[in-house]
Amino acid sequence: MQKSVQKPATQTMNGRQWGLLIILSILWGGSFFFSKVALEELRPFTLVFGRVALAALTLWLVLLATGVKMPTDLKIWRGFFVMGLLNNFIPFSLIFWGQTHIPSGLASILNATTPVWAIVLAHFFTDDEKMKGNRLGGVFLGVVGVTVMIGFDVFEGMSGIVVLAQLAVVGATISYAFAGIFGKRFAGVPPMVTATGQVIASSVMMLPVFLLVDRPWQSVFPGWITWGALFGLAILSTAVAYIIFFNLLQTAGATNLLLVTLLIPVSALLLGILILGESIVATDFVGMGVIALGLVVLDGRLLSFGRGKSEL
Repeated sequence: MQKSVQKPATQTMNGRQWGLLIILSILWGGSFFFSKVALEELRPFTLVFGRVALAALTLWLVLLATGVKMPTDLKIWRGFFVMGLLNNFIPFSLIFWGQTHIPSGLASILNATTPVWAIVLAHFFTDDEKMKGNRLGGVFLGVVGVTVMIGFDVFEGMSGIVVLAQLAVVGATISYAFAGIFGKRFAGVPPMVTATGQVIASSVMMLPVFLLVDRPWQSVFPGWITWGALFGLAILSTAVAYIIFFNLLQTAGATNLLLVTLLIPVSALLLGILILGESIVATDFVGMGVIALGLVVLDGRLLSFGRGKSEL
């Protein structure tokens, strides 16, 4: 198949790109809200299958409307299944289970550590992204932030379902990091095709788990609020979010996209507190602040700007 032609990524984002970044943060922050609402009536695996299946249908219709065809190469599809496992199947399952025991805002804050684990894993699994300087400092601050949020119960035999739920969300972020490294091999595949392929593969993998574990025929038919949350999660926070994500990836670059992880917890926290009545303790805000500082250090541009000003 033909390779996609990508425009050079900009180093400084313009107004349109900043607008898309904010919209993306709201969509992904909203995913924690939508899933928390849907989990009132749906089991975690049911929600995962509903999310990826509806997103796959939506993205496939977009490709159909734009005339873009899916590849037939089995090697590419094997890659889609691995990507779907790392980027959807594992993290969605862990996050949704975790959200049955912790607030959606806390889950979103823990999710913001994804770039930290990506830096650590890239150091060991890539040749061109070694961890040094500001990256090492950012990783250290990220780990400190996670430790503050999880609490010292983790060092006491990992007692308590809440601690396990928090660790499940952290495990999801590690899976996302592996997906980011693995996803580099799709450089020659149009981004929309990659997004569609991975959610189709995720749907195929989730179907037997959804049927065997959750046994939907034994469940009560969900109400309209749950259906609304599911459609919001699948179409807005997955299908539409992927379209914006890959647009920004091509035009603004991966480094600029890291900034979205700083914005996601804000919308998730506000939705959880204002609509779901969730509460966040002081250590959660402290941990979020430390994680945000770590991401700023990882990004490096603010530090470079400060050094540049001091040299004037």
